[in-house]
Amino acid sequence: MEIRIQDVHFAATDALKSFIEKKVSKLEQYYDGILSAEVTLKVVKPETAANKEAQVKLAVAGQDLFASKVSNTFEESVDGCVDALQKQIVKFKEKMREK
Repeated sequence: MEIRIQDVHFAATDALKSFIEKKVSKLEQYYDGILSAEVTLKVVKPETAANKEAQVKLAVAGQDLFASKVSNTFEESVDGCVDALQKQIVKFKEKMREK
């Protein structure tokens, strides 16, 4: 799976990028048909405590799965997105089995 990370209006550290790659690549254990993942990180204005937004878009066979979370840190946001996408992948696989 190809993972692309975009950081909007700031420079993400290497530690953050490796954390994201590690978390997003774990989604492959739920479904190996994931073609690519696109992660977008941005700081939401105004400057409040919970202003770190992460958006993750997965390209799977036939459709895209998407999750977006805002938290205090990018790590929390990415964790939330991965959890949400994990549930979406399970539902997607169930629908495929029914067909």
